[in-house]
Amino acid sequence: MTKKEKASYVIKELLKIYPQPKCTLNYNKPYELLIATILAAQSTDERVNKITAELFKKYPTLKSFAEADLEELEKDIKPVGFYKNKAKSIKETSRILIDKYNGTLPTTIEELVKLKGVGRKTANVIMANIYGIPSIIVDTHCKRLSNRLGLVNSKDATKIEFELKNIVEPQMYTIFSNLMVYHGRAVCKAIKPKCEVCTIKDVCEYFKARK
Repeated sequence: MTKKEKASYVIKELLKIYPQPKCTLNYNKPYELLIATILAAQSTDERVNKITAELFKKYPTLKSFAEADLEELEKDIKPVGFYKNKAKSIKETSRILIDKYNGTLPTTIEELVKLKGVGRKTANVIMANIYGIPSIIVDTHCKRLSNRLGLVNSKDATKIEFELKNIVEPQMYTIFSNLMVYHGRAVCKAIKPKCEVCTIKDVCEYFKARK
């Protein structure tokens, strides 16, 4: 089985379990997804969703984030970790979006990654979910599962992204990425993965090595 065949098989099998894999961050406005994704760095989507439920009420506009008191914003987002850097990123990025982009999000990866606190993962989240462009989103789950399955052999997120682009069918980029999140949370956990109940263990190099 080639890596392309394996990727197609994995997608087909996981779609039987998770038929409608979507972004797991909650948002109503495009910039809210950007902020939520910035907050999600080295945190969990579940924790971020708890924070943003109140955060987006307290700061209902992009302008309110840009003008937020930095120390107060830090306190508001403290549970997600790295709150000082994230608060600065949110304020600065909000101001740039207002001043340079008239309150809208840039439409290219190249422009998005120039924003404070935005790397390729966050940029791909925006491209996939706001602009509907299939994108490989390399978060901690995608990185872990892609390596365990033997689709890639790297810890570098950018390298993984471009390797997966040559393996996964382009129209399935976003679906594949979301499936990695769903399966990573439910079964293929970082610690104590549930290999016994995994439906794709037969094509998993990690499982084969454990036998």
